[in-house]
Amino acid sequence: MNFDAVKNALIAEADRAGLADYEVYFMESSSVSTETLKDEISSFSSGVGGGVCFRCIVDGRMGNASSELLTEEEMRALVRRAIDNAKNIENDDKAILYEGAEHYATVSPVAVENPDAADLKATALQIQKQTYEGCEFVADGTQSGVFSEKIRMELMNSHGLRLSNRVAMCGAFVQAVVQKDGEAQEAFDFQLGLDQNGLQALSEATRAEALSKIGAKEIPSEKYDVIISAKQAYSLLSAFSSAFSAKQAQLGLSLLKGKEGEKIASDVVTLVDDPMREGCPMQTPFDGEGVATYRKCVIEGGVLNTLLYDLATADRAGVASTGNGQRVSYAQAPHISPYSFYLGAGELSEAELKKRMGDGLYITEFKGMHAGCNAVTGDFSIESAGYTVRDGELCEAVKSFTVAGNFFELLKGIEAVSDTVKFGLPSGFTVYGSPDLLIRGMSVAGK
Repeated sequence: MNFDAVKNALIAEADRAGLADYEVYFMESSSVSTETLKDEISSFSSGVGGGVCFRCIVDGRMGNASSELLTEEEMRALVRRAIDNAKNIENDDKAILYEGAEHYATVSPVAVENPDAADLKATALQIQKQTYEGCEFVADGTQSGVFSEKIRMELMNSHGLRLSNRVAMCGAFVQAVVQKDGEAQEAFDFQLGLDQNGLQALSEATRAEALSKIGAKEIPSEKYDVIISAKQAYSLLSAFSSAFSAKQAQLGLSLLKGKEGEKIASDVVTLVDDPMREGCPMQTPFDGEGVATYRKCVIEGGVLNTLLYDLATADRAGVASTGNGQRVSYAQAPHISPYSFYLGAGELSEAELKKRMGDGLYITEFKGMHAGCNAVTGDFSIESAGYTVRDGELCEAVKSFTVAGNFFELLKGIEAVSDTVKFGLPSGFTVYGSPDLLIRGMSVAGK
C-alpha cells in the first residue's frame, strides 16, 4: 500500500470508531553503505524500511500504535490498538494534536541519489587507495567507507493538517592508522558529499593528523589556557545538549530550569538551533507533531532566551512549542531534540585565536566523552590529547591528560571563539556544530 491507501484505510476505520481527534505519521527510509579493509570491500549493506504510526485522543488521553505491515486489515487493527492504548495510559500530560501553522519553510529540493552498489564500492576503494598512496607509514587497520541515506515522511491529522518532506545525504569517512618508530596512531574524519577533490583532501588530511600524533609526550598537571578544537567542542555540546530540553528541566534534571531570560554564558556565546540551516542536507520545516520549525537563538549574548519545547512541555509551561518534538522513527513518540545545534562563530581566525591565547594547549581529542560527562550536574572529566601552543604556534603533540570542569561554568568562561563553525555527522535531523573555543585556566591532570 502507498501512503494514500494507508491514510484512507486509517481514516475510514477512525470514522467507524467515532474518533474526532487522530493523526497519521508515515516514514520510510533507504540506506546503502560499504567499508573497506586493506584493498578489499569488508562490508556492504543496503536496506529499506518504514512504517506508520496512528495516534488518537480518547477521553483526554493520547493512544498510539505503529506497524510496518501496511495492509488494509492491519490498518484496521492499528486503530483499535491505539484506542485500547489510550484507555490504559497513565500519562497525565495534556493530549494535544496540532492544528497547523500559517507558514512552513520551503525545503531545498533533494538532489542526492543513492549510488548503485558498483559505484559505491568503487568510490570506497578509491578513497582507501588514496589514503595509502605516497606514505609508507600507513598500516593495516586503515579503513574507508561511503554511505548514503534517504528519508521520506508524511503527516496528516483530523484537523486538516497535511505535511510532507524528503531529505537525503551521502558522504564518506577515513580512519587512517599509521606506524612509525615502533608507535601506532590513528585519526578519523569524514565529509558530506562525494566530491572527488574533497575525498582526496580527506585522505591526505586524516593521514597527516595520524602522523602528527607520533611521538606525543605527557605534560605535568596544572592549570592551562586551552583552545578546544571545533570537533571536540561540538562533541562536548552533544554530551550536554539534554540540559536545553524543557522536559529535562521540568523533571528537575537540568540546571537550566528557571533560567530563561538570565545570563548563563559569556558575552561571546551564541547558541543557535536551525532546522533549515543552509548547507545541511537534513532540513525539516515541521517537527514530529506538525509544528512549524524555525531558527532560534537559544543563547544570545550569553543570555538563555529559551529552552527547547514540544507541545506537551510548552502547554505545561504556558508558552508556544519551539517545534522541537522530533521523531527518530515512525514507531517512537515525539521527543525533544535540536536540529542544527551550534555555537555561533566569532571574528578571529583559528590562527588569530591561538595568537590571542599565546601559550597553552590545543585540544584535538576527547576520549570516552559520554562516560566522562554528567548532563545533570554539568561536571566532566575527559581523557584528552592535542598539542602544546607556544607564542601562538602549534608545537609538539601531547597525550594522556585529563581535562576536568563543569559545562555550565565553561560557557561562562569562554573568552573568544574562532570565525569558522564545523559540524559533525547528522543523526536523523540532529547535528552539532561549534567553532574553536578559548578558555583560560582549565584544570588538567597529566603525569
